Amino acid sequence: MSLEVTLPSLGDGIKSGDVLEIFVSEGEMVTKGQGLMEMETDKATVTVPSPSAGKVLKIVVTKGQSVPIGSAIVVLEASGAAAAPPAAPAAPAKPAQAPPQAVAPPSPPKPAPVAPPPPVAPAPVAPVAPPPVATAPVVAATAAPAQATPAPAAPVVSTGGVIPAGPAVRRFAREVGVDLSQVAGSGDGGRITREDVLAVVRRTSQTARTGGAGATAVSAAPGAAPATGDNTLTDDYGPIRVEKMTKIRKTIANQMHRSWSTVPRVTNFDDADITELEAFRQSSKDDYAARGIKLTTMPFLIKAVATALRHHPAINAVIDPDNDQIVYKEYINVGIAVDTDRGLVVPTLKAADHMSIPDIAKALGDMSVRVRNGDFGVNDLRGGTFTISNLGAIGGTYSTPIVNIPEVAILLVGRARKLPVVMDDDTIVPRLMMPLSLSYDHRLVDGGTAARFLNEVIGYLEAPSRLLLAI
Repeated sequence: MSLEVTLPSLGDGIKSGDVLEIFVSEGEMVTKGQGLMEMETDKATVTVPSPSAGKVLKIVVTKGQSVPIGSAIVVLEASGAAAAPPAAPAAPAKPAQAPPQAVAPPSPPKPAPVAPPPPVAPAPVAPVAPPPVATAPVVAATAAPAQATPAPAAPVVSTGGVIPAGPAVRRFAREVGVDLSQVAGSGDGGRITREDVLAVVRRTSQTARTGGAGATAVSAAPGAAPATGDNTLTDDYGPIRVEKMTKIRKTIANQMHRSWSTVPRVTNFDDADITELEAFRQSSKDDYAARGIKLTTMPFLIKAVATALRHHPAINAVIDPDNDQIVYKEYINVGIAVDTDRGLVVPTLKAADHMSIPDIAKALGDMSVRVRNGDFGVNDLRGGTFTISNLGAIGGTYSTPIVNIPEVAILLVGRARKLPVVMDDDTIVPRLMMPLSLSYDHRLVDGGTAARFLNEVIGYLEAPSRLLLAI
């Protein structure tokens, strides 16, 4: 009996998802829970598991298609129906027993099939003939372009099954325009790694620079894979690469446009002297490392922000223009902007004000790994009341971050650097200074409110003991 598999709910408010990868093929046997395909929503990539074991009768959707929630994606043959045929082989097991003479009569029909074995001898020759006639044209149609460049042709892996590559590698390959079926994996069991994809990109670029005939063939191969024709080779001025805008990038673009066009944004700049905090961190990081936790400055900053938000409710609120009201959030969920190869993703630390610094450090490390590997859900990205963006992790000092609406403020932290500072006794000493940029929605947050909030955050950073004892 056939079973129609539909696209399950991918999160509150999500009405559809785009098909990124299809992991199975028609006629393939799957187990319960096995991934059928990878779907992309606004900001999350989700693998849709098979609800039952069985055989794939039909794949209803295509790669790149936008599929509404509840629509059919695959038709399976239920495991019960698939298990019936194996019952037949069980019968021959009984004839193998010598005592039952009654089974002997059926054996004459079996010798009849034994007659075909004589033709089996020519069979080896017959299969050799088809390849030039039937198989060769198929291979030629696919591999002809690759044969223009002998070097890439050698590592091609074509198993006909699921390409052995993780979600992060698949996304990276899509972004750089590499067809994974043309990549040989160097990982365990032939698994394709990021370095394997980079090797293809470098080889293609080198071939293109030499101007060889193979340059066009190699570039065309990845472009030929997507049915949408996403890749273009050249424009009027030289080679280019065109990609379809991903769902996450469209979401980011729309969100940034909404924020820019609706929020009258103001940014305050300041510095925090974290010399004492850094000394405290250095003296404690080995203890944390022994417990498998990497202690950076970020957990202290998150704790400082979460604690200050308790005392400045206007920074932890949203505007409801439709009802002319302000909604003050009694909970504090701090979003942390993480730079990934798919774009900027902002997972949230729930109830950050109730977490200790060790808890924040551990949660932050786990979150970063999961986000960069694409192993997170839509709910991980929701419910934020304030956002922190760590520009210092990449490099840079000050910036004017765009408010992550409907929130009303965002704090950007730059890279700490040593600066000469005039002390109270007029001496000039080098101090480790952390640049901070606070952008806020001036419809709700006044300059004085923003300054007092930022001053409190700085106060906690400059006196770690205050942060540990804060209530």
